[in-house]
Amino acid sequence: MTDVLIVGAGPTGLTLACDLARRDIAVRVVDRRAAPHRESRGKTLHPRSLEVFRELGVAGPVLAVGTAHLVFRKYFDGAWASDTDPFADGGPLPGSPYDSAVFMGQWQIEDILRERLAALGVTVEYGAGLTAFHQDGDGVTATLADGRSVRSAYLVGCDGGHSSVRQLLGVPFEGHSEEARTMVCGDVEAVGLGRECWHQWFTTGGEAVMLCPIPGTDVFQFQGSLELDERGEPLPPSLESFQRLFDRHARVPGVRLRRPTWLSTWRVNVRLAERLRTGRVFLAGDAAHVHPIAGGLGMNTGIQDAFNLGWKLALVLSGRAGSTLLDTYDEERLPVAALTLEVTTDRLRHVLDAIKDPGNGTETTLTAPIGASYHWSSLAAGERTASVRPGDRAPDVPFPDRAGHPRRLFDLWGEGRFTVLGFGPDTREALHATATAHGDLIGSHALVGGPADGGATAPAARRTYGIDGDALVLIRPDHHIALVSRGTDPEPVHRYLGALSG
Repeated sequence: MTDVLIVGAGPTGLTLACDLARRDIAVRVVDRRAAPHRESRGKTLHPRSLEVFRELGVAGPVLAVGTAHLVFRKYFDGAWASDTDPFADGGPLPGSPYDSAVFMGQWQIEDILRERLAALGVTVEYGAGLTAFHQDGDGVTATLADGRSVRSAYLVGCDGGHSSVRQLLGVPFEGHSEEARTMVCGDVEAVGLGRECWHQWFTTGGEAVMLCPIPGTDVFQFQGSLELDERGEPLPPSLESFQRLFDRHARVPGVRLRRPTWLSTWRVNVRLAERLRTGRVFLAGDAAHVHPIAGGLGMNTGIQDAFNLGWKLALVLSGRAGSTLLDTYDEERLPVAALTLEVTTDRLRHVLDAIKDPGNGTETTLTAPIGASYHWSSLAAGERTASVRPGDRAPDVPFPDRAGHPRRLFDLWGEGRFTVLGFGPDTREALHATATAHGDLIGSHALVGGPADGGATAPAARRTYGIDGDALVLIRPDHHIALVSRGTDPEPVHRYLGALSG
């Protein structure tokens, strides 16, 4: 029997599959498409997603392909207005090893994740749509479009806004969709246009045309206001329409658009699933929530859904945690999804107003990330410090090792398991005690500012974590702070992990 059947091979499903497969969980991924798509779609990876990809072993390939610190070049009524790097002063995620979002085509992201998954022994099964399933106390039996039956312990729907998993579950998808189309988009080549920046043309009337280069290709992602016919009705997306929109708004002679490989229309769609877990079936990514594109949060939110769910499924399936741990997926991610809908709706309104002023562009939507803390979670224990509280994403701290080589606190995270940090030399015995007692849950433990690094981490780490004495900090497998315990007593860590494993 398969441990987890994942329906949908987009970034969310592939992230979850990689996370599970590296933990030796038997996983299958099915997708109704006949083959992988080649569309740019979601093109922005935020620093938090890069942190997730670092853990999965794919951040290197992503950074090798994608473009960081992409310049946003804004024009207003045909004239140049400004060049901006939204991440020139660092990324919006404090304490991250990544100081910029990375821009690349979604198909490129999926290619890298699929290659990593294949290296872990899992191949995506295309042309395998889900038509039915039923669950019982022991698992889920799914029926695929070709009549095959798949038995799994759990099923996860990562199959987009029109999710068959969600529809078969009968989970309400509350919200609204605007009937009027808002924007056209697609992938084209633009002969005669430089590829060194994201070109954004805006007009006094609030109309826009944008062309973002997809790295390593001749392709630009085109986004533009609607073109209307003589009756005021929107025209369908086409190369000819894209060219007319470009000529009208960009006013750059000699640039020719050609070879469209993707043509689409976008409309405002704001919806949230009533729940993310129904027994042994889960929803993640667009299957659970869809929202405006402002800020490029859609794909990133799905990636973080997957990273939250992956370690919990793995611990339960391996017998190291009770099944009630899975309830915290809904508890933690549903409020994040609801907030994402609220924030992206507000950001869309803001950017539509902002672009009417010369020099403003889509960088006005790139603010602090959503979902960097689960401080309300039942998995957040202990006390807060001057800088962090349980549930927060654990910040990174760069430091030199004893030989002077650069290292990061992130390097200590325990390969998909918990990590215990001891602040102060007197926590050494507690670190060893917790690692010995919970070796199946704890991947690593480290004395911060201890002999291993000559004490170099102590000042920076203490400032970043707001700790001015002895303390133990337990870090979850998804890099969030599980517990902060003052002093040197390991008992709070024992109790926390003991309760988790039952």
